Amino acid sequence: MKRIDFLKLVGLGAVLPYCNSLFSSILLDKNEFSKKLFGHSFFWGVTTSAHQTEGASNIDGKSENIWNRFEKKRGKISDYSNASVSCDFYHNYDEDLELLKSLNVNNFRLSISWPRILPDGVGDINEKGVEFYNKVIDKCLQLGIEPWVTLYHWDLPQILEDKGGWTNRDILDWFSNYVNVCVKLFGARIKHWIVLNEPAAFTTLGYFTGMHAPGRRGINSFLASVHHAMMCQAEGGRIIRKHLPNAHIGTALSCSYIEPSRNTDCHKRAVKRMDVLLNRLFIEPTLGMGYPMEELPLLKKIEKYIKPGDAQKLIFDFDFIGLQNYFRLIIKPGIVPYIWANRVKPNNDNAEFTEMGWEVYPEGIYKIIKQFAKYPIKEIIITENGAAFKDEVLNDKVADIKRITYIENYLKFILQAKKDGVNVTGYFAWTFIDNFEWSFGYRPRFGMVYNDFETQKRTIKDSGFWFKNFLKQSI
Repeated sequence: MKRIDFLKLVGLGAVLPYCNSLFSSILLDKNEFSKKLFGHSFFWGVTTSAHQTEGASNIDGKSENIWNRFEKKRGKISDYSNASVSCDFYHNYDEDLELLKSLNVNNFRLSISWPRILPDGVGDINEKGVEFYNKVIDKCLQLGIEPWVTLYHWDLPQILEDKGGWTNRDILDWFSNYVNVCVKLFGARIKHWIVLNEPAAFTTLGYFTGMHAPGRRGINSFLASVHHAMMCQAEGGRIIRKHLPNAHIGTALSCSYIEPSRNTDCHKRAVKRMDVLLNRLFIEPTLGMGYPMEELPLLKKIEKYIKPGDAQKLIFDFDFIGLQNYFRLIIKPGIVPYIWANRVKPNNDNAEFTEMGWEVYPEGIYKIIKQFAKYPIKEIIITENGAAFKDEVLNDKVADIKRITYIENYLKFILQAKKDGVNVTGYFAWTFIDNFEWSFGYRPRFGMVYNDFETQKRTIKDSGFWFKNFLKQSI
């Protein structure tokens, strides 16, 4: 999932006050808003990731991943925690999936842990790891829940990072082998595949600023990781298509609508530069448009990593593009004008923010959907959207009205984009159960289900009950 670290790393922030949207007059009245307005074939689900939920970090043959190593470094995780146990989904999957079904959720996006399947990154398959995912997939299907598999959600085997990780071109072979293994093991039961989760985030945070695992820094590491991730994104799609010609294949990209703080040429140029990093870098090469170097000259240095034939290998015709949106950005030119920009704080006392410091601005998801709709994309699915608020359990209840309002308002703008003719075909909330939130540890709670990390007791929040009732509505 995209984290605000991504913005910190480029010196950005999502700010400006939330006000009444200029679209408010065309959105539906609250009493009229319902699931049926999205149509019968719309996908409704929740998203999770292996490292953030599974726990069991060093048992049953799983090897160390880059986050297991990163979490041991002092000061990297704000609350000094780690994901060695987290939600312990590894042992609680049966009850958790029953709980998910009770919320009327029929689509469950999970990721496969690369080092749980291939402890050495390549080579021998860990049968215990395969057994776990087989049980999870079988349980989903038994309950009538469609599993959506993400192949890479940031947990690279540490043994491969020791060889250069995403900066080493050999990762094209490592990743291809991993995808082949997963497709052959699980492909008969998985209809929906997502190749990468937020490559812009894990390359920038992990290899440019060092704020996320593996904690590397530098422009060369960043650009190498970008090009190799782009190559793997397309190659992963090709491998799935080869073995599963009828599969529904996508990739999930972080994105934010960006506005200038002032209507000047230098502010507008700053917007264009940030738009390249946040929104354009991982979609345009996939579509055969090449890297968007004109607005961000820094990208020209990526040419040293491009070999003959790579331009064509970057291209893959995905069935859908997953958009993951949480906030908009209001920016001004930064000290280093040719690279990034600075955040602008809100000047409205009525502005609302989540626990992550992200502005609540539902109209932003409408605008970013419309921006991506200009590309030749078959389908757009919102594969992540959600909010962290300060939740507490009182009398076995969690009254998270802010999260309900957040989700409902964002859904209304998604519906408006759909009414405008954009082929938006699904919405996956982040997330099912409170979990390990990367460098922020366990403080931010995004779940529709509250988790007591000491006892592993799950408590459905009011937002979970709201989602349950919303999904229960008949078409």
